[in-house]
Amino acid sequence: MKRIAFFPGTFDPFTRGHEDIALRGAELFDEIIIGIGHNTKKKRFFPAEAMKILIEEHFKDNPQIKVILYQDLTAKVAKELGATVLLRGLRNTTDFEYENSIAQANRHINGLDTVFIYTSPEFSHLSSSIIRELHKFGHTVDEFVPFSLEVPK
Repeated sequence: MKRIAFFPGTFDPFTRGHEDIALRGAELFDEIIIGIGHNTKKKRFFPAEAMKILIEEHFKDNPQIKVILYQDLTAKVAKELGATVLLRGLRNTTDFEYENSIAQANRHINGLDTVFIYTSPEFSHLSSSIIRELHKFGHTVDEFVPFSLEVPK
């Protein structure tokens, strides 16, 4: 049976920390599906469609990693895709506290387990919100993201 992990998030933007989790997850699973979800509590800075193109282009030589857009419940989409687990990255204990309650709910409601991977220490300080702010005010963010944040045409 193919081991598929669904790696959901808003990825606004996709950071080197996200890349780290996807690549390390690819060592554990046969396929990683990065799901760019619609979060009703967040207003996007970078268009989801553009981020999908950037991530796909970045992983074009790694057929094990795929990217989708979705607007439904994460666990439902994961099941529809045949994922056996959700893959989540953790930077610190605050992330764990937040993610743990979601993981418990997904396990209880949908029977779907979550695999946590701690982000490598060199990326643990990165957050999409900090990168967005720096980018918004004209600071270079190249060292924090695996590709240029110029929106493709």
